[in-house]
Amino acid sequence: MDRLRQRADFLAVANGARANSPAFVLQSLDRKSLGRDDSGPIRIGFTVTKKNGNAPERNRIRRRLRELVKRLDPVSMQPHHDYVLVGRRDALSRDFATMLDDLRMAFTKPARHTPKGPATGRGEKPGPATRRKPD
Repeated sequence: MDRLRQRADFLAVANGARANSPAFVLQSLDRKSLGRDDSGPIRIGFTVTKKNGNAPERNRIRRRLRELVKRLDPVSMQPHHDYVLVGRRDALSRDFATMLDDLRMAFTKPARHTPKGPATGRGEKPGPATRRKPD
């Protein structure tokens, strides 16, 4: 397993599927879906935004996330995928065993895909011209 280190890789994964947890968000991207003939190892990155606290708190969140991944069985991760764990403030106070269970569930449950960018026309509310008046 390798680490993601370049910003472009983090941005590419951000457009992929995601699974939410109280302590983190798991983002994933299948590298083969990008048209790459990539048979490299699974790569994982960690990030914590500044809104989650000062530098020591963010570093502690990042260390806890790294330890979660070390204790996780790599077989549960899909090959040819990139993953990013985005830490949340709850990662400081949440029980480690519970976080490990959350991470296992995040890898097993079907990921939701939330496309970024302009609206695609799906899920939009009808405008005033198409709304029906109650009878």
